[in-house]
Amino acid sequence: MSLPVVGGEVRIERLARYLFNAPSWPVSLVILCILGVILDAVTLRTGETPFLGTLLFTVPALCAFLLTKPLVSLLGRPMTWNRSALLSLSCAVFGMLIVLCGIIISRPLIGLAYAIALGFTLGLRLLVLVAIADYRITRMIVPSATQSLPGILVGALVMEPVFLPLSLLLQLLFCAGFIVLIWLIDRPLYRAFHVRGLDFINSFLAHLTDGSRALEGYFEKIGEEVTVPQVSIFFSRKGHRGLLITIPNVHPGPVGEIGGGNLPKGMQAGFEEMVMVPHGAATHDFNPVSEKEIDKLADAVRKTRGSLRYSPLASKAVRFSEGSVSLLCQVFDSTLLIVSTRSPERTEDIDFNIGMTIMGEGHRFFENVGFIDAHNCSAGDVSYVLPATRLAMEYYRAGMKAIGEMPGKPREPMELGIARVSVPFSREQGFGDNGIQIALVRTQNQTTAYVLFDGNNMEAGVREAIRDFLLSRVDEAEVMTTDSHVVNTVRGRNPVGLHVPVEEIIPWVEKALSEAFSDLSPAEAAGSTAWCEGIRIFGSHRITQMASTVNTMLIFIPFISAGMLLLVFILSVLAYILIG
Repeated sequence: MSLPVVGGEVRIERLARYLFNAPSWPVSLVILCILGVILDAVTLRTGETPFLGTLLFTVPALCAFLLTKPLVSLLGRPMTWNRSALLSLSCAVFGMLIVLCGIIISRPLIGLAYAIALGFTLGLRLLVLVAIADYRITRMIVPSATQSLPGILVGALVMEPVFLPLSLLLQLLFCAGFIVLIWLIDRPLYRAFHVRGLDFINSFLAHLTDGSRALEGYFEKIGEEVTVPQVSIFFSRKGHRGLLITIPNVHPGPVGEIGGGNLPKGMQAGFEEMVMVPHGAATHDFNPVSEKEIDKLADAVRKTRGSLRYSPLASKAVRFSEGSVSLLCQVFDSTLLIVSTRSPERTEDIDFNIGMTIMGEGHRFFENVGFIDAHNCSAGDVSYVLPATRLAMEYYRAGMKAIGEMPGKPREPMELGIARVSVPFSREQGFGDNGIQIALVRTQNQTTAYVLFDGNNMEAGVREAIRDFLLSRVDEAEVMTTDSHVVNTVRGRNPVGLHVPVEEIIPWVEKALSEAFSDLSPAEAAGSTAWCEGIRIFGSHRITQMASTVNTMLIFIPFISAGMLLLVFILSVLAYILIG
């Protein structure tokens, strides 16, 4: 299991690409029984004891299947019948291969081969259980032995007398070898970050299976505190629900409900208005380490209410371009709103410093500058926009055009219409809890639609299809996503439009648009900038450093594992010679 580096950056939710669902336990057991019967036939033809496959492999595996889940569950750790059956089947398959190799080399070596198979079974089960259930080896020894010990008992009845002491000795040898291997796997991450890699995997799986938040404890260990600005625009209307567009400069990740993964829903919980939470300038380095950091952001925004000065005036929405970058800009009294995109080119996370630079330049003319990364085109591998690169300069130059021209744009009274539509699509299909939100702003005979999907990016072309539909009803529009990572529990890439065709999405956009038109009424707006202090995030380059450590481990682990197994096999043969 590794943290891949894509385009020089890392996505921790891609851990999930290495996971798979264990098949239903009856399927595993049927395969186990069939393999046992096949081995029975093979060994019968060689003149060995009848039903050797069933006795030596199927029966011990069934014992392990029945005992593993209860024993692990007694320790308060997660384990399913499906995983228990798959683990028993996998160990039986490896054992059968070892025994068949022994029979092919020399039939008298079947006792040695089976003893080695049982030793390997113990070691493999120990490695798997410390990874998926509990990293503490001492607690997993007994569940690990539930397949090899019944195998020893059966083997002692049908094998030569030397088998019993040999198999017990090999149990010790293989157990020691795999314990050393587990220590070698765990040590690099612990030395670098004081995080136990196998315990981290335990917590990751526990989050996927039962929603455990133990992962947040690890992120807090490696995290650091920062102060980030959060620009918000409050809209107020008489007799109608208000709207809050708030732009956090932290990243809504890393995965599922962990950290800031469900940032949009967390922000909505703190306000009575409808809250739209588009993506600010932040990469995965700015993932909040726990859900409580979202409360800090909401508290900071709420504290700005006392200084709000509402105004009914707004400019038209104007678009500026530079290279591949397009900005949709609109002024609400003393606040400049900038929505950036590169669609149909890849539109991904923008480094915090790029957004801060554009916001800083804008403060020459505007009290508040809200910079949004529309995050609306997932095309190819993930790649951040980093300072001083060609793309960063395109964003900067487009921003300078907007900042230079928008102060002179006339402003007149505006109307606002809002809507939120719950869609019949799941997180697995790329849609978060807030569904589709829309804000219509009408001023100076121009109607602008800001559409926000609660999801992690959009499949290439989806933004264009939806925007073309909107432009048949309004004068200007932009389509955004929150980048919510609540949709990334089972896969790293899950954009809007990947699993649900855009033709099935547009009717729900139309529904939201119609409701927003019906909701149009005179409105006032007030901007604020909250300086959110003490927000604990992953920290600069921490994820990249962790990924580098893990990837380095993965280079050496196969060679270390092969060397360790070779050494144990040699010791097994020596033990057989000495005991025999």
